[in-house]
Amino acid sequence: MTGNQASAGHLLRLIREGRATTRGALLRATGLSRSTVGHRLDQLFAAGWLREGETAPVEASTGGRPSTRLEFDAEHAVVLAADLGTRDANAAVTDLAGNVLAEHSCPMLLADGPDRVLDRLARWFADLLESSGTPHHRVCGVGLSVPGPVDWASGLVVQPPIMPGWDAYPVRERLQDACSRHIPGVPGPVPVLVDNDANLMAYAEHRAGHRDCAAFVLVKVSTGIGAGVVADGRLYRGIDGGAGDIGHIRLHDCPDALCMCGSYGCLAAVASGRALAGQLTEAGIETSSVAGVREHLAAGQPDAVRLAREAGRRVGEVLVTVVTLLNPGVLMIAGDLAGTPFLTGVRELLYQRAMPRSTSHLNVVTSRLGERAGLMGAATMVVEDLYSPERADARLAALDA
Repeated sequence: MTGNQASAGHLLRLIREGRATTRGALLRATGLSRSTVGHRLDQLFAAGWLREGETAPVEASTGGRPSTRLEFDAEHAVVLAADLGTRDANAAVTDLAGNVLAEHSCPMLLADGPDRVLDRLARWFADLLESSGTPHHRVCGVGLSVPGPVDWASGLVVQPPIMPGWDAYPVRERLQDACSRHIPGVPGPVPVLVDNDANLMAYAEHRAGHRDCAAFVLVKVSTGIGAGVVADGRLYRGIDGGAGDIGHIRLHDCPDALCMCGSYGCLAAVASGRALAGQLTEAGIETSSVAGVREHLAAGQPDAVRLAREAGRRVGEVLVTVVTLLNPGVLMIAGDLAGTPFLTGVRELLYQRAMPRSTSHLNVVTSRLGERAGLMGAATMVVEDLYSPERADARLAALDA
């Protein structure tokens, strides 16, 4: 390892990933001199990013005294994270290991528009910092999960069917402004990262329980339908954040089903929670929202169970192609409809129509993190970005300037 590949940021990554957690191990992993490793560790300690843990056991081949273990200090800063739904939102303060220090969930309508929603969110963050006893200057970043396509490079929400008024709105800048107004003392402008909810759920679920899976797909079925893909440990977003938008794949036999995107025949117009609410209402079972569908399913209402299973079959039709193309080891179903009837429908179609080669090593599972998945993904996104080698080195340089 040479040049900037052995910078302080790269040493930090080795320590965070558990690949080299003592000075001796860092020397062997990088090939750097003892003085250079010492200087770069001094930078990391001065920034407050490292701490010394318990002594590491002596290696039989080297002998000598036990080495002090180096650890990433997950308590030196906090992340503000939020997961926006169409009708509600979750917000939290977490440490850098993802431990929740304070959390708040409450109804919130995305249709109220980004100005009102982001201002209210910043107020929540201020209250959560106070309730957790966290000084404002310890905030290192904000992560936001939204139910629409996001251009990762710009942070802009792009033509979101279920987020009226949010298209091309400068979410990052406006949330930075709102945090500056409502959280005095927060280092500003605080970094704000935005991504699609299915992406962040996939990222969090993969890290929580499926780290060894080289190809992981999560499908969220709630008001809309979307998918997140993790390949070789990294989110796959496509060239401008459009990857995984399977809710707008057209079904050939549903030409009259009007989708919120304005097109006809989309999968989301037939098999989403919003679609099921409409179908139940048409059947004489008044259901005004996805939450109502979930309540009917929890009560075992026969029509809701039947429609959820059929919706699972329709989603399964599309997932046959997804599974054949990506060959994932895990397919996770998440969201409001991720119960037994829907999952049964998905499995029926998937195993019936996909080639055995595509499904022989496939595990079809449900969410492990549940309603916290998007929140955890948003927090993790911030930590992984800010403490990546390149960003870490830039931040250290700014501290030294």
